[in-house]
Amino acid sequence: MRILMLTNTYPPVVSGVARSIVAFEDEYRRRGHEVVVIAPQADDETIETVAEPHVIRVPAIQHFNGSDFPVPIPTPGLVARTVDEFQPDIVHAHHPFFMGNTAVRLAKSREVPLVFTHHTMWDQYTHYARAESPAAARFIGAWVAGYANLCDAVIAPSQSVADLLRGRRVETRIEIIPTGVDVERFARGDGQRFRRQQGIPTDALVVGYVGRLAPEKNLRFLADAVARFLAAEPRAHFLVVGAGPSDEDIRRAVASAGTADRLHLAGLCAGQELIDAYHALDIFAFASHTETQGMVLTEAMAAGKPVVALDGPGVRDVLQDRFNGRLVSLEHPQLFVHALTWVASLSPHQQAMLCSAARRTAERFSMPRQARRALRLYESLLSAAPPEEDSSSAWSRARRRIEAEWTLWSNLAHAATRALEPESTPVGASRS
Repeated sequence: MRILMLTNTYPPVVSGVARSIVAFEDEYRRRGHEVVVIAPQADDETIETVAEPHVIRVPAIQHFNGSDFPVPIPTPGLVARTVDEFQPDIVHAHHPFFMGNTAVRLAKSREVPLVFTHHTMWDQYTHYARAESPAAARFIGAWVAGYANLCDAVIAPSQSVADLLRGRRVETRIEIIPTGVDVERFARGDGQRFRRQQGIPTDALVVGYVGRLAPEKNLRFLADAVARFLAAEPRAHFLVVGAGPSDEDIRRAVASAGTADRLHLAGLCAGQELIDAYHALDIFAFASHTETQGMVLTEAMAAGKPVVALDGPGVRDVLQDRFNGRLVSLEHPQLFVHALTWVASLSPHQQAMLCSAARRTAERFSMPRQARRALRLYESLLSAAPPEEDSSSAWSRARRRIEAEWTLWSNLAHAATRALEPESTPVGASRS
């Protein structure tokens, strides 16, 4: 099978979406499938000079609004040539805009099935566009739901996301396929080596976070709660792996609790170093409300670490309270501290049971299992209906291009109308 993926983020950009794409494409290739990825050009300061035979880079504006994300610049000629040479069986979009629009044009004009993975709660990321408002959130929510209805199938990483999409009147076929984790690889790590590297005592109780240090990850709350736990537990240390604008929020919270000497900001980690970082933890802590799955939770569990996290979409699909960690129902610092204390106070036998349950949970999310499910989805779309007899004619392709543009503009207009509706109107309610 020839699979064409289009994405707005791809390594060396560090994000859950980029890691998910790489995980799936690597597994597809291991199974003998051909994969080409169309992605924005990376920042010259971060990209390594390496051959990317399966990646087509398009020009992009770097560090959009001060973020780590590039914005691709339309290059229809380059993309069209790539598609004509590759002749994909499936087009898979990983974003509903920029390269996502290109995916619609390519798939519709060539009558190739289009799949969209809903990786991100986009309506909760309006701060990156400096357009935070209920109207902006309604616009984006309606736009994404409308985009999903332009596709032949939508992949939701969790039941929470599938329910949200159905609530927004998404009628397209939805399949729940989480991003998989390499369970065997994440099970092998040297936590003590990482602790020595970071100056963390061997016998310390380490609470940790891995991910982007960004506002949507709710790190002000997390840092405040962990800082309170550190103040009450002298042997506890806080290990943070990642980079981003919220690092100052973390520093301030820990300093205000008088525990700055037990904060360890490790920066970005990848490969075996990232796995070693997970193994350096005793408890993985998480407070984001914007996750569609929370890949870091399954990675931590694959490393045998219990999780303490706020309840939210994606999180509740992985975390079972008092089975593989603690699911905190309300966003209150003291409740989060209580959950951390509960895990820390368990007997060695009870902690071993919690860690074992975490590993068993991770096994349900193994990468081979999730890749098989995605490939079955592709195959079912390919066998659904044959193309029209005249699908290869110049006139037919031109007509389909026009239809694709019309659907994209119609969806944009609907989303704009939705943004102007009263706040009490559910997203998607005006769709006929």
